[in-house]
Amino acid sequence: MSLILYQFEACPYCAKVRAAIKELAVELEVRDTRENDNYREELLAMTGKTQVPCLLIDGKPMHESDDIVAYLKENF
Repeated sequence: MSLILYQFEACPYCAKVRAAIKELAVELEVRDTRENDNYREELLAMTGKTQVPCLLIDGKPMHESDDIVAYLKENF
């Protein structure tokens, strides 16, 4: 399974997702959309928006921090 989290450090919703990732010891790639414009452009091209957090699950985007946390808790 391929997991990529699009996020940025100051985002409180992203912080909630990062806390769940740490708690569950989930290994994934983290892409900061404020540190790297290419990541922001990737997210925009895939989803039509730059909203974070966005968890890419095997190429399929999931937005909304509560949905992401629920997914992580169910699967890890």
